[in-house]
Amino acid sequence: MPVALQLALKARASVSPNPVARLYRSIVKEVPRILTIYDIDLPVSEAKQSIRSKFQEYDNVKDGRVIDMLVERGYMDLEETLLQHTQRSHLLRSLSGNTEMKGAARKRLTADSSIDEQFARGY
Repeated sequence: MPVALQLALKARASVSPNPVARLYRSIVKEVPRILTIYDIDLPVSEAKQSIRSKFQEYDNVKDGRVIDMLVERGYMDLEETLLQHTQRSHLLRSLSGNTEMKGAARKRLTADSSIDEQFARGY
């Protein structure tokens, strides 16, 4: 049995009245460790806010099967992150997802854009 599935199997085997809250607590508990492992210079409070926003994206899901699948996927993602199977850039993208510009706005430069912004955006 692959090691990466231990948390997901543990989550599937345990019966909890609120598995989503349990997953959230597990992730938030590991945030300082993850930020240290990946050497990410982000305040813990901002990382927790980003995680909270990811959970709030799915707050309208009511189907129990979908919730179970999302919880299991969350545990698998947590395990892969802790085992360093996730690239640092992927983790940074998911943690800064609520502040990152998307689509055409990402490449839009204003008249007062600095040379650093132009360089960072690939111009």
